[in-house]
Amino acid sequence: MTALDFTLLRPMWLLALPVLGIAAWWLAIRRGGLGDWQRAADTALLQAMTALGRVDNQASRGPLWAILTVVLISVVALAGPALERRDTLSFRNLDGVVFVVDVSGSVTEHSNWPQLQTMGRFGLASLGTRPGALIVFAGDAYVATDMTLDHLQLGQTFSLLDAALVPDRGSRPERALALAVQLLSDAQVIAGDVILLTDGAGLGPASLRETAAISELGARVSLISIDTPTAAFDTHARAGGGEVFALDQSETLLRWLQADARTRLEAQDYPLLFWKDMGRYLLALALLPLLLLFRRRPS
Repeated sequence: MTALDFTLLRPMWLLALPVLGIAAWWLAIRRGGLGDWQRAADTALLQAMTALGRVDNQASRGPLWAILTVVLISVVALAGPALERRDTLSFRNLDGVVFVVDVSGSVTEHSNWPQLQTMGRFGLASLGTRPGALIVFAGDAYVATDMTLDHLQLGQTFSLLDAALVPDRGSRPERALALAVQLLSDAQVIAGDVILLTDGAGLGPASLRETAAISELGARVSLISIDTPTAAFDTHARAGGGEVFALDQSETLLRWLQADARTRLEAQDYPLLFWKDMGRYLLALALLPLLLLFRRRPS
């Protein structure tokens, strides 16, 4: 591979070249080219203008070739001639947020469920350039939205959460946290956050082990309680290096995620294949033949 590797991004435009060639041939064999005034003007008027020396009987092919040149260059530019660049680095965000939401009946039927959803939306609003994911759980856990930068879709999915989403009865937060470990590992996130929204049911030794596993990956585990937090909330937050938030601490949650966001960029191990489209520069070059149409002839 050389430093000047070349390709066409939109080669189908070159199919217009045969049509352009036929059009050029047809215009070239016409008597008057682009300025066939003999057909357009009144014969008597044209004879009078000729007698006054106002008509040039020698038809100029300059405008014809200038316009054809412009069209030719434009077609080549639209075909997308591009040069390959292999010195361009690729980056990815190593900081992500996984929202883990308890959708068991004890949570979704709680009078504070709308406030819990509001807390989740505040968390989504703090993502910025960070990717986010959504895990839901009750008696089992499921990935509702994988790691994505489409925060709008993530918010729409979050607003549709209800008890019917997970058919399994019960509350197994350890399974949801295990899924969070898998998501963070697969995305190679080394500085993420896991936000657990729950009423505390099911928190115990198993969920504490998964919290520790998340912390070992470099991520933090914070909890949002739909009711008064129990001691288990504080235990999990300490193990996960996070915080416990009540429903009236939405601004605190937002500042926590924004101020302590550990956004990092890492150069990929492989180069990014990048093609620089040179078509725009060819379009600028196409303006030069047009200047010939505006040149003043000596009198």
